[in-house]
Amino acid sequence: LRTHVASGRALLVGGGAVGRKLDFLAQEFNRESNTLCSKSNAAAITAIGLDLKAVVDQFREQIQNLE
Repeated sequence: LRTHVASGRALLVGGGAVGRKLDFLAQEFNRESNTLCSKSNAAAITAIGLDLKAVVDQFREQIQNLE
């Protein structure tokens, strides 16, 4: 997740058309949250994964407005 966050920051700082790249990054975040939920045996970790999925959905909605 840290690597993906760093990649997103680099894209935003770099400027240019980043909408499509951020969409791919959102897909990666979604995969990570799915993995977190499916491999967790702890209810608290699963809850964090579900919260992450909700935030990723919000992120995807926001990047739809970018070029």
